[in-house]
Amino acid sequence: MAAVDLAKVGLNVLKSCASGESVELRSLWQDQAVVLFFLRRFGCQICRWTAAEISKLKDDLSENKVALVGVGPEETGLKEFQDGGFFKGELYIDEKKQTYKDLGFKRYNAMSVVPAALGKKVRDIATKANAAGIQGNFSGDLLQSGGMMIVAKGGEKVLLHFVQDSPGDYVPLEDVVKALSISTNAQQGERPQCNDDVCTR
Repeated sequence: MAAVDLAKVGLNVLKSCASGESVELRSLWQDQAVVLFFLRRFGCQICRWTAAEISKLKDDLSENKVALVGVGPEETGLKEFQDGGFFKGELYIDEKKQTYKDLGFKRYNAMSVVPAALGKKVRDIATKANAAGIQGNFSGDLLQSGGMMIVAKGGEKVLLHFVQDSPGDYVPLEDVVKALSISTNAQQGERPQCNDDVCTR
C-alpha cells in the first residue's frame, strides 16, 4: 500500500452531517489526533455493527484528546443510521468520494460484489449484528468499500491506514488503541464462530 500523502488528502472537502457546512479533511487533525472510520454505506449492516464496535472507544479516545469521526460516501441512509445511534462520533459525507479514492478504498463491480458480500467474514459479522439487534438494508451505493485512517495531531504522520479487502474486514479495537498508544477497558465484540450452515441462514 502506497504511503498516504496527507498534504494532498487533507485538502479534500467533507460535508458535516451536523451543520451541513463544508470542511477540509485536514481541519479534523489540526488540533488533535483523529480516528477516521470510512463506512461503505450507512445502510450496511456490517458497517453499523463496526460503527457500534469502534464507538465503544469513544470515552477513551476523548480522554486522550483523540477525535472519533465517521465518513460516509453519500447521504443515502444517513437519517436511519443516526436514529439508530450506531456511532458516537461526528459524521461527515465525502460527496465526491475523493478521499475514498485517494486512500485506495476500492469499488466492487457487479460481478465481484456478490462473492465478497457472501464471504464467511461477512456472514460471521452479520450473525453477530443480528444477535445485537442491528439490521441493515440495501439502499445506496452497494459497490463502495471502506476502511480506516488514524492520523496524529497536526497531521504529523499516519498512525494506521487500513483498506478493506472484504466488506467483512475491520480494525480490531486493540489495534486502534495500539496505534494511538492508549489503553481501554472496552470489551471487543466476539466474532461468532459458526459453521456455514448457521451463517447462511
